[in-house]
Amino acid sequence: MIGAIRVLLISDGSTAHGGLARLLNTESGIVVAGEVDIDGPVAERCARIRPQVILFNTRYMVGQILPVVDELRRAAPGCGVVVLSDPAVRGTLPPRRQAPQLSFLVRGTQIPVLASSIRRIACGERIVDPQLELAQLRMDKTVTTRELEILALVAQGDSVADVAGRLRLSLGTVRNYISAAILKTRARNRLDAIRIVRRDGWIL
Repeated sequence: MIGAIRVLLISDGSTAHGGLARLLNTESGIVVAGEVDIDGPVAERCARIRPQVILFNTRYMVGQILPVVDELRRAAPGCGVVVLSDPAVRGTLPPRRQAPQLSFLVRGTQIPVLASSIRRIACGERIVDPQLELAQLRMDKTVTTRELEILALVAQGDSVADVAGRLRLSLGTVRNYISAAILKTRARNRLDAIRIVRRDGWIL
C-alpha cells in the first residue's frame, strides 16, 4: 500500500500472534510491515522495516519495555511508540515521568479507535488513554520508573556494569538507584526488592 503508515508490532509468547496484525491491515492507510517477539532481534527488524509507529502488544511491565524502546529509537529515530496496557496491572501503566512520543492505550481498544490513534501518533502526537491516567493516579507508587527499569534488568541477570553500559549511566548511579529501590520497598537486599516488585506486579 503506497503511502501507508508502516507499523512494527512487538508481541510476546502470551499474546496472540497474527490476529491483531490482520485486523490492523484491514484499516485504510495502515500496514503492519512486520511482527517480532520482544525477546527477538527487535532492533535489527526495526532498522530493516523503518516503521513510523511501533506497537507493543505484550504482557511485559513498562520497566522492561523502556530499555527495548531505547534500542528501537536508535534503530528508527523519530518513530512513534504506543504500548497497549491493562489498567488493572500496575506495572503496565504509563510512567509518571514524561516520555516523549511514548503513547499508552488500553489493551482491547476497538480496532478503528486503535487505527485512528496510530494515524495521530504517526503525525507526532502523544496519546495516553484517560482510563490509564486515572488508574495511575489511584496507585500508590513509591519506586520510580527508572528504579523499576534497573531492577527489571538485574532480574534478567544483568550485572551492575551491564546495566550501566546499556542505560549509559555510571556504575555509582546504577548502584544508587538499586539502593533507593531497596530502601523504598523495605527490602533486605536487591534480590528481596526484585521479589517485592514482582509480587506487586511491577515487573515480570
